[in-house]
Formats: sequence, C-alpha cells, structure tokens
Amino acid sequence: MLYPLKFKPVFLDKIWGGQKIRTRLGLDFAPLTNCGEVWALSGVPGCQTKIRNGFLKGNELNEILEVYMDELVGEQVYDRYGNEFPLLIKFIDANDYLSIQVHPDDALAQKRNIGRGKTEMWYILDAEPGAGLIRGFSRDVTPELYLEYLEKKRLSEILQEEKVKTGDAYYIPAGTVHALGPGILLAEIQQTSDTTYRIYDWNRVDDQGKSRELHIDLALEAIDFRKYHPGPEEHPSGTENYRQLVTGPYFKTSLLNLESGSEKCYSDNDSCMIFIGTEGAISLITGDHRVELKTGEVALMPAIIDSYTVVAESKSSLLEVRVV
Repeated sequence: MLYPLKFKPVFLDKIWGGQKIRTRLGLDFAPLTNCGEVWALSGVPGCQTKIRNGFLKGNELNEILEVYMDELVGEQVYDRYGNEFPLLIKFIDANDYLSIQVHPDDALAQKRNIGRGKTEMWYILDAEPGAGLIRGFSRDVTPELYLEYLEKKRLSEILQEEKVKTGDAYYIPAGTVHALGPGILLAEIQQTSDTTYRIYDWNRVDDQGKSRELHIDLALEAIDFRKYHPGPEEHPSGTENYRQLVTGPYFKTSLLNLESGSEKCYSDNDSCMIFIGTEGAISLITGDHRVELKTGEVALMPAIIDSYTVVAESKSSLLEVRVV
C-alpha cells in the first residue's frame, strides 16, 4: 500500500548561491560551500530525488511511477504524462543576481525535441529589504528593439523590475523574460524541464575566469515581447488560513496556514498532492501512517490515498500543489 512519500534532496552549487538553504531551511548541503538550488522533488533524468522513508526507501521517483502509475499520480495525470513525473519542486537562494533568462513553451520544446516547456511560479520565503526581481517587459517591444537594447547592454531599461516581500507569489509563464535579484529565498514549482536560455549574465565570470554560455539565438523564438502586468498574484476570495496563489494549466498552488493543533481533512482526490513545508511542522496522517513534514521538506501524497488529514504540530504554513 502506498503512503506519504518524503524525498532526499539534491543540492546544486551555483555561482550566485548563498547560505540560506542551511540557515533558513535547516538543510545541510555539505560538502558544498554555498548552495543556490535544492531539487526537493525531481524526476529529471540524472538528477532524480530518492525516497527516504518507508519500504520504498532508496527508489527514485520515476522508478515508483513506472510501477504504481495512476495509483501514484492519478488517472488523468497519468493519461496526460505517462511515466514522466510532471512537476519539479525547488528551493532557490539568490545571494546574487541570477542571469536574465527565458524558457520555451511546450510547442517550441516539442519542435526542438527537448521534452516539455517550462512554466513556473515562485513563492517568496524570505526577502531582504529592497530585494527585487525582473519579470517581463515594461512595454511592448519588437524583436529588433530588444536586440538593440541587449547589444548596448541596456536591456534592464525595457524590463519590468518589481520589489518583493515575504509571502508574495509570482507566476512566470513560459516565454516570460525573468531574473531574480539578491536577497531572495523562494520555493519554485515548475514543469519538469531543465531548459534555460540565458540572455544576459551581468558580465560575470566564475573562479576560473570563464563566463557562462549565453543562448541569444535560441532564446529569440521563445520570448514573449508583450508588456507583462506587474505585481504579485492576488486572490481576494481567499482567506487568511487558505489562500489560492496560482491556478494554471500545469499546477494549482495554494498556501495553507495552520495554528498549533489545528487540522485540515482531504478526501476524494483525483490526483496526487505535493506538500511543501514553509514554516513550522505538520503531520500527514492516513491509516497507520503518520509522516512529519518540516520547513524545507517536501512530501508527495499518492492519488490512491483518498482520505487523509494534515495536522499542525506547531504554528505552521505549507504550500499545497495539485498537478493539473
């Protein structure tokens, strides 16, 4: 019988990474000196996360998907994605500027035979005063105008810069030019894809004096040149305890706030559910299984478990992600 699954994260060193993965999330990324990304739930070949609890301990995510199929992810999800887990969950610590970049959509990815596109969202776990991000253009532009500003190293003049605060959520559809600024720790929910086209990397070099590869030509066909609306996602119909953040074509994400000892019950689920611990600690309870989820941890609730309860061990918050 399947049960709530927890995973051993994969830590990635990045030129812009820092220490908040350890200091804020409590995750030990030794022997790395700095850590930019944690792949907390991944089916990406070569970088899959392994189960770390129960009788399936040590198995990779896609291995159990091949065995349990729709029992793991749900009938409609399995019909759509087959033996590929559709979402990738990360934590990102931006201690410096990330490159200005863009991701292809499904149509372009299929055309280039590179799997799926990459639509994503960010939930801000921590933001230092003045921290900001880039998302889309501040006005409609043409490809020619974009290339002109890029060549003159003035691209930021036509991009939308936004200040952020803890608790904000941002939706980044494929095709949206974007970048994170320093001082931000976030959770990222995205399609399962590792395709990134770097447009500009702030003239940065690594400790070997080498700059990272840019993908100017590949990015050009991927970019949406229309003006993008500013501001975090807002859902005034939500409540203080349960707030919908993003509803898109690949995932639905909500924020759940629980007081110590309070609970939420789930039943009649048609897909798996992903829970991301953002503060405090909760327990996932189903039958004889009780699995604790702390800040910085991710759990996958299989679709076949049609009734379970989330109980707060302390004042807690968590992200609830449903695959579409």
